[in-house]
This record gives sequence, structure tokens and C-alpha cells, in this order.
Amino acid sequence: MKPARLRADALAGLTTSFALLPECIAFALVAHLNPLMGLYGAFILCTLTALFGGRPGMVSGAAGSMAVVIVALVVQHGVQYLLATVLLGGLIMMAFGLLRLGKLVRMVPHPVMLGFVNGLAIVIALAQLEHFKNGEAWLSGPPLYLMAGLVALTMAIVYLLPRLTRSVPPALVAILGVGLAVDLLGLPTRTLGDMAHIAGGLPTFALPDIPWNLETLQIVVPYAVIMAMVGLLETLLTLNLTDEITESRGYPDRECVALGAANMASGLLGGMGGCAMIGQTMINLSSGGRGRLSGVVAGVMVLLFVLFLSPLIERIPLAALVGVMFVVSQQTFAWASLRVVNKVPVNDVLVIVAVTVITVFTDLAVAVLCGIIIAALNFAWQQARELYADTHEEADGSKLYRLHGTLFFASSTPFLNQFDPANDPALVTLDCRHLRFVDYSAVAALKTLRERYSKAGKHLRVFHLSERCKQMLKRAGVQHD
Repeated sequence: MKPARLRADALAGLTTSFALLPECIAFALVAHLNPLMGLYGAFILCTLTALFGGRPGMVSGAAGSMAVVIVALVVQHGVQYLLATVLLGGLIMMAFGLLRLGKLVRMVPHPVMLGFVNGLAIVIALAQLEHFKNGEAWLSGPPLYLMAGLVALTMAIVYLLPRLTRSVPPALVAILGVGLAVDLLGLPTRTLGDMAHIAGGLPTFALPDIPWNLETLQIVVPYAVIMAMVGLLETLLTLNLTDEITESRGYPDRECVALGAANMASGLLGGMGGCAMIGQTMINLSSGGRGRLSGVVAGVMVLLFVLFLSPLIERIPLAALVGVMFVVSQQTFAWASLRVVNKVPVNDVLVIVAVTVITVFTDLAVAVLCGIIIAALNFAWQQARELYADTHEEADGSKLYRLHGTLFFASSTPFLNQFDPANDPALVTLDCRHLRFVDYSAVAALKTLRERYSKAGKHLRVFHLSERCKQMLKRAGVQHD
């Protein structure tokens, strides 16, 4: 690898490590955990997925979507049950990848992807507003003005520095520059150390201290399944987004296996579970991180912060990190989706808006599931509407129906409505050259049609079925000649 590429990845990883700290600490606190568990999770997940995953440049860590899932478990059963859940969730993720199910992400329509990106961009921005509070009260007066001024300064550096030089990541310069200015001028603003003290030792290996019995399994399994599904979903969608940005191809199954293994390692080493983090991934990519080294540097630096550099890192002003995350939010949002509102079908606009809103007010998994359902129903409706028949009388007095379209559950009724058994001649021919049979509803519709003509004392002939259709009808016991 070229030295310039190594340098770019190393600087991008260093920049990303600063962005990982407040997010992982905050998510650990949300889940009622020691902040060190979030940082250990970030180190393990980020490093292992960078080394062995299927998408260089993508950053994983203790994500907020996972933290929300496990809050109830931690409150009711304690940290050890969480570690067991992370361990089992990682096993499920590995199985998902080994079974080559990562390709299912292709089933996510583009409007759902846009809604996912927009929703997470808004969530990232809203999460930063918590730093404008002191306890439960909003900042006001000089503290608010100072915080807002430092955030604005950070954002200005990130936006303007690339016009002068691209030799260093602007986010890294902004964080270090604002931090140095705050320290030299003695400005009274909140720092990372006000969130939590991050000094600690190396993570230690230990099996979760729980009773290994069926009752424990009943407690852990539901949370593990939900955590695995949410983590896989966010990871695969982030992988798709990274593919688009880098114009390269990742390997979803390999990423799922690596993510599962990393979660298992995190559970055994006392860390939180996690998945891909879109905000930190965007920081890494925008800072020039494209290779595996960027993720490795980000993960290792988090551990070094904990072991040796906590006195310095805790002095970084939160305003600098907030400013960077605001920029990430702005860059993550798919602004192009607003410009195409009048250029795409209304149904696609509905999907984008629905997924965005649901992501903001509930969670990612529910949002994407709702988006896929809406898109699937819309697709089924459109396909059902496209079914039509050409008819004409034959020389022998029979009638020919030539069907066009797709016959499945949504189009079975329109299919039957094309025919008129009561008034048709004694012999009717159905030409299926341009008709596709998809599911059992199609078979049932053809069977019903035969019965209607039979009751009317007439004969229905079916021609030009594909081999697949013939096999479907044969298995269902429906004659087709």
C-alpha cells in the first residue's frame, strides 16, 4: 500500500476515534452501564470488523440502536445477563452470515434507503442537543453563547479548511484546534470529562456470571434475537450506503460473520454489543478513510485513550465534538431526496417520509420494516393493475383469451374478472404465453376458472404454460391441457 494511502487512513482513523468517544459513552449511560463498557465495545467491534469484515472504511461500535434494545434487560436482570445476550446475539449474527443471508439487504428499496439515511441524520442532530443541557435544564446566557460559538467555530473549520488544504482531515483539525483554544484561553465550557471519566485498564476475559440453565435462556433469547436483527439491519444498510459513496463493492455475508464474532468477543471481554455506526462511518469516509487501517486505528486509539491518554482526552470540549457531528448530520442527509419530490411517484415519496419519521420517533428496525411493507404493497398493487386480456373469436366459433401480466395473490380477482363463463361459447382457449404464475393464489385462480366453465357446461383449454407453471399446477393437482 502506498505511504499516502496509509497516512490518509491513519489520520481518518484518529479523527473517527475522537467521534467514537462521546457517542459510545452516551449510549452506555443510556443503557445504564459503566461508560468503560461502551469504550471497550467500541475498541473490540471497531478493530475486529475493520480487520476481518467485508467493508473496509466502515466503522462499528457501541451503537445507540443497540443501547435502546437492552435498557430493559439491564434494569431488570443486570449487566451479566447483558453480556450473555451480547454473546448469543453475536452467535446469531455469525449464523446469519454463514447462511449467506446478507444478500437479503437487496430487498430494501431505494426509497427506504433514503428514509433510513434521512432519519438517522435527524437522529444524529437531535442527539447533539442533549449537550446543550446542564442536567435537565437547557443552557442559557453566557454558557449557551459560548457553547454555540464554539460549535459554530468547529463547523466553520470543517467546511472552510478543505478550501485551503486537503492534506489533513478537517474534522481532526477542528477538534484539536478548538480544544487547544479552549485550554489556552481557559474558557469555561463542558468537556468530555464532564460526561464520564474514561481512565481504565485492559478488558479482561470472563464468562458471564449467570446460571446457565433454561430459565436464563428464556430471558436472554428474545433480547439477543432483537439485538442481532437490529444490528444486522443497521450494518447492512450502512454497508450499502458506503458502497454507494466509495463506488466499490462490499461483502455483506463476510461483514455479518465478522460483526457476530466481534460481538461475541465483546461479550466475553466485558464490552457492549454494537454494529455499524453511520455517523462515525461518514466521518471516516469524509476524512479520507478507505482501507482497513482506518478502522483499526480508530479502534486501537479508543483503547489507548482509556489506558494512557484519558487526562488529555477528557479536556476535549464537547462543543468541538458536537460541531463535527452536526456537520456529519448535514452531510448524511440525502438532500437530493427533497429535490425529487415532484419527479418520483407519490408512493415512493410516502415511503421516504414514512421511514424518516418512524426512524426519528421509534427505531430503525420498525421504520425499515414499515417501509418495506409499504413498498411491497405498492409493488403488488401496481403489478395487479397491469394484468389485462386480449380476446377474439376464432374461425371455429371458439373464443381465445390471451392474458398479459403476472398472476399472484393481488391479481387473482382481476384475472377472474377478465372472463365471462356464462356468455362465452362452449370452447374457450386461454393462451398463457405472456402470463406469469407466481404463487399458489395463481394456481387457485386457474382452478377456480376451470370450475366456473365446467359448471357452465363449457370446456377451457390452457396453452403455452411455462415449465415452471406446469410443475406448480402438477403439484397442486390441476390439469392444464
